[in-house]
Amino acid sequence: MQKKLVEFTNLLRKAGVRVSVAESLDAFGAIDELPLEDRELFKDALRSTMVKRSDEIDTYDRLFDLFWSGFHDQLRQELQGALGGMPEGFDLEQLLEQLRRMLENMDVGDMSELAKALLGMDPNALEKLIQQAGDEAEVQNIRNMLQIGFFSRRMMEQMDMEGAAGELRSLMERLREAGMDDDRLRELGELLKAVQEAVRRAVRQYTERELDKQNHDYIERFRRESLLEKSFYNLTEEDLRKLREVVQRLAQKLKSVITMRRKRERRGKFDLKTTMRRNMEHGGVPFELVFKQRKKEKPKLVVLCDISSSVANVSRFFLQFIFSLQDCFTKVRSFVFVAELGEVSQLFRDHEIFDAIDLALDGGDVINPYTRSNFGMAFHTFWRDYLSAIDSRTTVVVIGDARNNYNDPRAWCMRDIHSKAKNVIWINPESPGAWGFGDSVMDKYLPYTDIAEECRNLKQLSRLVDRLVL
Repeated sequence: MQKKLVEFTNLLRKAGVRVSVAESLDAFGAIDELPLEDRELFKDALRSTMVKRSDEIDTYDRLFDLFWSGFHDQLRQELQGALGGMPEGFDLEQLLEQLRRMLENMDVGDMSELAKALLGMDPNALEKLIQQAGDEAEVQNIRNMLQIGFFSRRMMEQMDMEGAAGELRSLMERLREAGMDDDRLRELGELLKAVQEAVRRAVRQYTERELDKQNHDYIERFRRESLLEKSFYNLTEEDLRKLREVVQRLAQKLKSVITMRRKRERRGKFDLKTTMRRNMEHGGVPFELVFKQRKKEKPKLVVLCDISSSVANVSRFFLQFIFSLQDCFTKVRSFVFVAELGEVSQLFRDHEIFDAIDLALDGGDVINPYTRSNFGMAFHTFWRDYLSAIDSRTTVVVIGDARNNYNDPRAWCMRDIHSKAKNVIWINPESPGAWGFGDSVMDKYLPYTDIAEECRNLKQLSRLVDRLVL
């Protein structure tokens, strides 16, 4: 058991779960005090000693099931499936009873262990042979999904499945000579063929389990990367739930990077000339290092979010990003609009971030979200009531597709905003090829933006936020 626990600990570490030596010793102490027959208690005890962070629980639960559940249940299901595929009227018990009586008078001692296990449909023996073949084929070295077929074939070769199939065909000939009728032989042949196919499928499943177990971090990273590149237009409710967690991790990682960069910036650039002059009294040996000090103030941020359905997901994830990183800004003010415009900054002070986002995207009780888009009207309201909030340290971010329903774009409002702001960034979920066509007035606003980019997925959005906060 201790050896298995060490293997499981190494597996968790490989998947990114940080398990210290002290925590491993706590796990050893816990299992000495617990009845191992109680699976849930055993699982909870190991989790309580090995897992420290809530975002590691899903990884732990999945790896626990893969490592401790064993392969036996899957193999048994495959064998039952093979029996379920036999023709109607097939009597397994009668066939096996006749086979047993005939084998009592035959010498089958020279048959391989695999052939005997296939003939007896013994899941315990088959599981042991598959695990041995996995060790001999070094399936624990599998690294990606393209290797599943390769390692499955290597395991089949190690088991000598073809040799065992030949032995079973020879046995059937001997049974024919011993007097088994053709109908029974045909049924036995179909049964043995189905069992062999079930074992082949089980070997592939074993390889897939090993890939998931040994490369859990790779599999999760692959799934996460696929989700990051999925278009906002195609997200399901399940995708939205998963992306919330992904955004939190990305925001925390980005926040750490920003903090480190700003610390280096505050330290300044190494000043060689001043350092040499100051250390002349030491014979030129640089005991005292001098850096050119630079003070970089945090930027202010004003966010104008179109909350119409076409850009709702872009707005949702951008707001989550920004308010997870709000320590990186001196001040953040948020406005939502469809045609009317209203400020929702107070929502993020009074509510948890996800509740605030949901309220903001529902209009925040300050605007009517169920109307037709009118960017010109919204920008004019901002110009009239909030232009004084912008100064040379303010970055203005506009999220919207610029579909204006053929209303007056009032681009001069954006011109005045741009002239006062540090910079203006426009995030548009539509392809640049569609800007300015139909009721799009994006081409009217482009001259008054510093950055205007298509943003259709979370990967693009995270890059934009990275540029924004630095």
